[in-house]
Amino acid sequence: MTAELVTGARTAREILGWAKELAEPELRAAAELLPPSMRAPVRHHFGWDDNTSGGKAIRPALVLLAAQAVGARARKALPAAVAVELVHNFSLVHDDVMDGDATRRHRPTVWKRFGTETAILAGDALLALSAQLLAERPRELQVLMTAVLDLVEGQSADLAFERREFVGAEECREMAAGKTGALLGCACALGALAGGGTAEQVRELRRFGEAAGLAFQFVDDLLGIWGQAEVTGKPVFSDLRNRKKSLPVVAALAAGTEASRELAALYGAKEALSDAQLAHAADLVDQAGGRAWAQAQADRLLSQALVHLEAAGLRQRAHAELAVLAQLITRRSF
Repeated sequence: MTAELVTGARTAREILGWAKELAEPELRAAAELLPPSMRAPVRHHFGWDDNTSGGKAIRPALVLLAAQAVGARARKALPAAVAVELVHNFSLVHDDVMDGDATRRHRPTVWKRFGTETAILAGDALLALSAQLLAERPRELQVLMTAVLDLVEGQSADLAFERREFVGAEECREMAAGKTGALLGCACALGALAGGGTAEQVRELRRFGEAAGLAFQFVDDLLGIWGQAEVTGKPVFSDLRNRKKSLPVVAALAAGTEASRELAALYGAKEALSDAQLAHAADLVDQAGGRAWAQAQADRLLSQALVHLEAAGLRQRAHAELAVLAQLITRRSF
């Protein structure tokens, strides 16, 4: 089912704009509940001080659409949508500290602007606030916190991979499933729960989100190498500079080609890589097949996600719009 075949179905841009219009006032109101010392770094992170972009609202959109898909009003799921977005941004603030990234969304990261200690506390505050928002919805809170634990495990594996000489493709995939897939699956499940969906709908929507989320990570890893900084808001070659064992890199290293061996030598070098070496490393990942493999995996996961979406038995328009978002995830440039 495609949006073109469903009367009234919106484009991806329209869906994300709608979700942001609904969720952002609630997100700003929630941020006012933070301790006073945390409000400035959080406002900076979201871009509220200078009216720059605070993110694409993909996760809130999934929550709100999932609620509609099972027959409820989107507003019924707003607390869950805001809670998921807070968790996502908690992870971003901490990721920037761990990766040493100085910019995100075209502005200094929280740690770069306010210091590492404040950034860690700001991330902690966002996580605590997400739990507070769902305190009176214990089932939804349990689903969200389970996803947080999966996210933490995935991030821990991601950091551990940087210190290892060899990482297998399957364990890298499992890392990505926790780091990214779990939260997108959680977003869809929360929307279905808030909307009063059946157990089968909650289960199938979670699986849809997990598959789409894993595809999201494959594409994110591609953008971490080949994305344009002026579009993504991330430093050029940031993943390569940090010697991250991202999905395309792991596939390239395991390919057993001359390009694989040369890439392994660059990754094993003790000194920092120059800009020229980073560009060459990106070419080597491509030559060894890592780029094509990662995109093919993202496409396959999209197909899996759409199978689960079909199995959920959803309202037609919301079904079509969830499919639109899944397709955006695998073909995005931001």
